[in-house]
Amino acid sequence: MERKVLAQIAMVRAISGILEISAALIILRLRGIEAALRINALLGLIGPLVFLAVSALGIMALAVKVSLFKIILLVAGACFILWGTRSYKRD
Repeated sequence: MERKVLAQIAMVRAISGILEISAALIILRLRGIEAALRINALLGLIGPLVFLAVSALGIMALAVKVSLFKIILLVAGACFILWGTRSYKRD
């Protein structure tokens, strides 16, 4: 089971990397600041989803080996990372 989860985590990260490289090539091809910002915004939305997917896979794999308290700490840590890196508007 562990190898399967590792393969899934690696696959999600590989797909994410391919998307990042493809976006960079598209940005270079379009040669426009507006298009680059739109593509970058899209990547900014995808990044946290990839992080959550990989974290969820890892936490599910650990669930059979680790105590409930440690799983709660792992989930809380992932949530704190997302909360701490969120952007907000100031009035």
